[in-house]
Amino acid sequence: MAIAASAVIHPSAIVEEGAEIGPDCRIGPFCMVGPRVVLGRGVELKSHAIVTGRTAIGDGTVVFPFATLGEVPQDLKYRGEETRLVIGARNRIREHVTMNTGTAGGGGVTRIGDDGLFMAGAHVAHDCQIGNRVILVNNSALAGHCVLEDDVIVGGLSGVHQFVRIGRGAMIGAVTMVTADVIPHGLVQGPRGRLEGLNLVGLKRRGASRGEIAGLRDLLDALGRGPFRDAARARAAQDGNGALVREVLDFILGPSERSFLTPR
Repeated sequence: MAIAASAVIHPSAIVEEGAEIGPDCRIGPFCMVGPRVVLGRGVELKSHAIVTGRTAIGDGTVVFPFATLGEVPQDLKYRGEETRLVIGARNRIREHVTMNTGTAGGGGVTRIGDDGLFMAGAHVAHDCQIGNRVILVNNSALAGHCVLEDDVIVGGLSGVHQFVRIGRGAMIGAVTMVTADVIPHGLVQGPRGRLEGLNLVGLKRRGASRGEIAGLRDLLDALGRGPFRDAARARAAQDGNGALVREVLDFILGPSERSFLTPR
């Protein structure tokens, strides 16, 4: 066991032999920390948090009561293989959040980026790859193998189907089922999720110009006239596409063969 001298551990907490506890960590009452856990500098586990499995948590992350991180996947194909959960820096992981380790068939690692907010009751399943500044609102759930790029927001009580990719800056509304890939900066809402347009609020917050937004709107109109991938290929062959338009086209024409949520 390696516990930094500056770490503060409540007497009722259980830290198993082999765990690595970094400088300035704070582990609250009745927490449990498994033998293969690594906590970076300044990680705080509030009361009753459980961190187990082969789990690494980055500097400055705060884990709130009754969160469970690093438990085995909810996957009947899992056979006890050695897999990992890697959580980045400065995340806020709220009450009752669950994040599972990966599976051998999915690459073996569930990975969370930096500066995310995972609100109460959110779930991240095995082999998910989550970018930076992602927000999962209360009781939203990601099935296995999902990919969420940077700055994605998933609304409360929403569910994302396994293997779905959600592009950078996309917004998923509350109480929405997402069953197909979502283009970067898209806005999806409705019980059976539909691509309703652009995440204009997010684009403006990130400093997109009027011209860039107009280019994305023009692209969305072309995609809506479809067929979807054919329209994307035609647009990609044109000159003068801005950076945001190229980002969306690259996402659509990338290696995945999955279907997309398409414009109305």
